Amino acid sequence: MTVIDPDDYTVDELTDELETIDDADDLQAILEAEQAGEDRTTAREAIQDRLAELGVDHEGDDSDEEHDESDAEDADQEGDDDLSHPTRDKKHVRALEDGAYADMWVFCEIQGGELLDVSKEMLGKARELMDGFEEDYGDDEAVVAFLMGDDCEGLAEECIAYGADVAVYHDDDRLERFLHKPYTEIAAHMARGKGTVESTDWRDYDEPRYILFPATNNGRDLSAKVQAELDSGLASDCSDLFIEEEEVSNPVKTGEPGVKKTFEKVLHMKRPDFSGFEYSTILCLDNPGREFHPQGCSVIPGSFEPIERDPDREGLVVEHDMDLEDDWFRVEITDHDRLEAGIDLTGHDVIVCLGRGIADDPTEGMELGLELVDAFENAELGITRGIVTSSYQFEGHVEAYSNEERQIGETGQVVAPDVYIAAGVSGAVQHKVGMDESDTIVAINTDPDARIRDFSDYFIEADLFEVLPRLTATVESGEPGLEPEAVADGGDE
Repeated sequence: MTVIDPDDYTVDELTDELETIDDADDLQAILEAEQAGEDRTTAREAIQDRLAELGVDHEGDDSDEEHDESDAEDADQEGDDDLSHPTRDKKHVRALEDGAYADMWVFCEIQGGELLDVSKEMLGKARELMDGFEEDYGDDEAVVAFLMGDDCEGLAEECIAYGADVAVYHDDDRLERFLHKPYTEIAAHMARGKGTVESTDWRDYDEPRYILFPATNNGRDLSAKVQAELDSGLASDCSDLFIEEEEVSNPVKTGEPGVKKTFEKVLHMKRPDFSGFEYSTILCLDNPGREFHPQGCSVIPGSFEPIERDPDREGLVVEHDMDLEDDWFRVEITDHDRLEAGIDLTGHDVIVCLGRGIADDPTEGMELGLELVDAFENAELGITRGIVTSSYQFEGHVEAYSNEERQIGETGQVVAPDVYIAAGVSGAVQHKVGMDESDTIVAINTDPDARIRDFSDYFIEADLFEVLPRLTATVESGEPGLEPEAVADGGDE
């Protein structure tokens, strides 16, 4: 007979009760009773964790001397900022239980000595979310920008002008360009509130409640590494965010079957669903006895609008203090070339996007698209990934328009023009992410079942080689008050 019957306890209650039991045989008996009874995953984990604390594996066998020494070494590593954590016992790096969490942190990426536009966009969205947070919950929590680089104090002040309440920066000439190891170590150090009193006395919590990264090449790398170091989760490539409570009945989250639990202040992170034209909402919810913070995601550039810059806005700028190990800079960039500025498709009134429908005559299809672009006052040409990865042969100057820099979609640019004309575009979900915020979407396709029809305002079932010249003629005619309806209808015809 066991010292206690685990079926009489919720997982939280059982976890507390286990702390009073120091006999490994009793714990093993409780584990066997749990397996024979409700067999709750979280309950088994709690018992196994307690056995591990006593130096016994989950089968009840005493650990060998080498294992004991390893555990002692692991214990000594608690609080160590190095990323090399043993995988046998990760208890010491698990998120804090009953920790204090606050604020929304935003990683503001720098390139060429300037803030990327997506950094400003995320600050604007964070400002909106945390203003709403205060209205909904009555708690005044901050937007915290964090950044690192060479001579970046001025950019920290820029973050305040774009909506941050606090900007924490680490300045070192070796951080001019992104490097995995030092950037990860610094970001995790900042998030944990480590450093001198002068650099940390502005906060009184363990880790951020939320954290946002840009879904750029560097941002994607850093987000995964930092969230792993903080032992939390990550939703990648998100295009919408909101905060509200969520009621769940999953026993992994509630601790026992048939029980509902309400999680408050949950960041809902929306991203495109690869299975179709839907969005998945990702939640980072705690397990019983196991907290996942910060709730984190990476944000697709162009998903949000930055707030208007306010140079008079007041905020706190904090210089982060941390010794950087020379070993973190073993990789040295001895020479580099700066690429010419790419094509920015954002900010135009009209985007004409060409897809695989130009396959019958790629050169003519590209020329027709460019002619329509030229007919508008403020338009630009975009393409789908299908053209970028195709083996189409283009002749003359139009070949320059088939480069990846004009790609629209999840792995390309995100645009939201007044009018988006998609010619020969099937409408894959990865492309939809890059343009579905457009005010008016006009699709031209010979396939009546093309997926883009589902989210277009106007669908023209026809050959783009016939329709594009008619659209160009309509626009060039200069008809006053030309509306999207007229564009879609090809004028009077």
